[in-house]
Amino acid sequence: MELIEDVLDFKLTIVYCGTALGNVSYEKRAYYANPANKFWRTLYAVGLTPRQIEPQAYKELLQYKQGLTDMVKVNFGLDSQLSNEDYDQILLRDKILHYQPAILCFNSKNAAKRFLGKTKVSYGFQEEQINETRLYVAPSTSGAANGYWDESVWRRLSEYCG
Repeated sequence: MELIEDVLDFKLTIVYCGTALGNVSYEKRAYYANPANKFWRTLYAVGLTPRQIEPQAYKELLQYKQGLTDMVKVNFGLDSQLSNEDYDQILLRDKILHYQPAILCFNSKNAAKRFLGKTKVSYGFQEEQINETRLYVAPSTSGAANGYWDESVWRRLSEYCG
């Protein structure tokens, strides 16, 4: 059973895919609920949303033709606390094939590497696609990944969608 429901629909521009709910997000049952996470601030700052959405109002993202999911739907915590069995690439691929968003944006290299089965990926658009859905890798918005933060990669995504 999923810990939090996906935010998916047809004709979405972007679906954001993280690794798993963090501890605070699990407690609050809301995507990117830890105040140290830059996700909601970043979407607004780079122009992907016209205002900053509060984590508990995450379903409002659909108003802007955007959605949410995670690689891990049955566990939560830091990436280092998750087991290989927690990741479900097949389920994610099936969801994307069903809904066919224009872009699947991984909110971390780790999520993208797990999905693609690679040890290295670069930021930005990938060669691989899921049918017509383009794959994009952005730096993790998690506070635990501040050392890798680069808002310009998120800004390029916004400019592409703009």
